[in-house]
Amino acid sequence: MLIILNSELTQDSPELSHTLKFLAQLPNVSVKLHEVKGAEQTLTEVYLIGNTQALDCDEIAALPGVEQVIRISDEYRILGRHQYERRTTGFEYNGIRFDQSNLHVFAGLCAVDTPEHVETMMKALKAQGQQCTRMGAYKPRTSPYAFQGHGKQCLPYVFELAGKYDIKVVAMEITHESHIDEIREALHQTGHPTGVMLQVGTRNTQNFELLKAIGRQKEFPVLLKRGFGITLNESLNAAEYLASEGNANVIFCLRGMKTGAGSPHRNMVDFAHVPVVKRLTRMPVCIDPSHSVGSRDKGPDGILDIQHATAQGVIAGANMVLVDFHPAPAKALVDGPQALLLDELPRFLEDIQLCHELYQKRVKLYQTSGLHQA
Repeated sequence: MLIILNSELTQDSPELSHTLKFLAQLPNVSVKLHEVKGAEQTLTEVYLIGNTQALDCDEIAALPGVEQVIRISDEYRILGRHQYERRTTGFEYNGIRFDQSNLHVFAGLCAVDTPEHVETMMKALKAQGQQCTRMGAYKPRTSPYAFQGHGKQCLPYVFELAGKYDIKVVAMEITHESHIDEIREALHQTGHPTGVMLQVGTRNTQNFELLKAIGRQKEFPVLLKRGFGITLNESLNAAEYLASEGNANVIFCLRGMKTGAGSPHRNMVDFAHVPVVKRLTRMPVCIDPSHSVGSRDKGPDGILDIQHATAQGVIAGANMVLVDFHPAPAKALVDGPQALLLDELPRFLEDIQLCHELYQKRVKLYQTSGLHQA
């Protein structure tokens, strides 16, 4: 059961205290509070978990400060929509707003290799007015002999260079909960010049203890990649693990499904699920065309498959693009063959903007025609 509290309530208000005291006394029910920060207001949501079938909705709705009571039948209790479209969505982090309406591009190095390449990448992003990037410090690999990332040794110069070039958010995959402390310490040592979005890779989507550890901290938002070879429902439940531990600032990333049917691409591109995730949940949706396609192949039209895949996701309403670029792909230590070139960055960003404008026109078309349904 979901309880929406009045947005004017404060943490120390007597109405909230009275309501929480009443709810705490309910038998066989646990109470969890979550704040949902919108662009204009913050709502407090109370989740009653357990045997809620016998509870009287009208009785709870009459409690002080309660705006609405919703019985939840969906599996995604915290991140789901529950037929209540008016709830605010998204979150703000380090001055950047993330929700289901906007669009951000996180172009950068799949794996950090040298300070020179990091600086060249961030300088190029700055020149294009970008404030987000991806930088891989910890790299889980299929082979134990492959490059595993520089780890905490590269964090200080990555963060310092991000600050130098006004990069506000760095998406960075972690593979162990100790990496959270390493990132936190490096940010402290460098004076917090940037922000970090913790990334859960496809291999760790069902690493439930890692998900719980990441969910227990609320300092960093989370980018959760769909697990390869598992259902969408299973991956969305992984996101729910994060939210159930307290961190609902989650972006869901589609990165292709591992199946031979996707050949010659690295994975089967699953960007048709962009509107599905947005319909089922309140999470912003990211696409990762680099790891979906996995090559620099291009069609007879001269457009790279990665660029076509990106366009498909953005036109479908994606809110974030995670994409590999590298100043010298031949020297990249991870996934060089799929990395885009820096001189392709301006055109890539322009293409994305065209696609986003087309998506907005499509939305307006169906709204004005009377065919759009909330």
